[in-house]
Amino acid sequence: MEGAAGKTRKMQVSYKNMKKIHGIVFVLPWLIGFALFFVTPLVSTIKYSFHQVGVADTGGMTLEYVGLRNYSNLFHQEVSSQSQQFLRVFADENINIFINTPVIVVFSLFCAILINVKFKGQGLARVVFFLPIVLGLKVVVDLIMVTTGGDVADAVVNNNFDSEMLIDFLRTYTFLPREVTFFISDLASNIFMLLSQTGVQTLIFLAGLQSINRSLYEVAKIEGANNYEIFWKITLPLVGNISLFALIYTFVDMFLKSSISTEIYYFAFNKNNIGVGSALSVVYLVNVLIDLLLLMFILNLVVKGSHAAK
Repeated sequence: MEGAAGKTRKMQVSYKNMKKIHGIVFVLPWLIGFALFFVTPLVSTIKYSFHQVGVADTGGMTLEYVGLRNYSNLFHQEVSSQSQQFLRVFADENINIFINTPVIVVFSLFCAILINVKFKGQGLARVVFFLPIVLGLKVVVDLIMVTTGGDVADAVVNNNFDSEMLIDFLRTYTFLPREVTFFISDLASNIFMLLSQTGVQTLIFLAGLQSINRSLYEVAKIEGANNYEIFWKITLPLVGNISLFALIYTFVDMFLKSSISTEIYYFAFNKNNIGVGSALSVVYLVNVLIDLLLLMFILNLVVKGSHAAK
């Protein structure tokens, strides 16, 4: 009996190790897919970035090793399809992503809170709200144009917000700095773009909000807490991990949709310069990894600061 009990104890796995096993099983399909479909193209891209790629007379591909010449030409000789230097392109993309990522995450949380409120016709409101996000804003606009002749849709989508009027209003009545007013004006002008990029994040936040125990809100209201205190003391802390996930997802998603992806296709296929296009892909990948590490470092400092404040 003692021997059987000892074997049973040895076979038992601790809760911490079981969580690690579950995590490995969860990401195993992605690891298998990455090994089967992405490792070879990734290695080939890195290889082509150090070669001048051409077509042989008898067919097939020829490779001439050129070292770092493709990388040097990328930043000293080549320009983008918009006739911009790539240092400027990368700088603009990074600034745009670091500014818009927190805006999209905050807007997604705001939308999720609005949709999570109980009211009549909630299901219909969710369908109407998520239709442009699931199908894409352009698809929904095309459907509206088919049914209305296009006038209403064109007025809704193509009508640019009067930026000058908004800037004058903000500077007159809010006394905000000029840079802040321009930033708010740009957000208002790009509201449809922001809305089209908040779908997945809103669903993530909505799932997180619905997983919060409702008794916490009931106890807070009994204790006399108002909605503002409930949000900052209960809702926001409990969706903290989800906010981190949504932030990283938005960050990566914006990189995938950036203009640099179009530039890679432009060099590799339109200009038939696979070497420089591959070098741009490698630099782009390194840039994404560095920005992700920087984002994780900043988030780690914020989390440590919040714990220290408590």
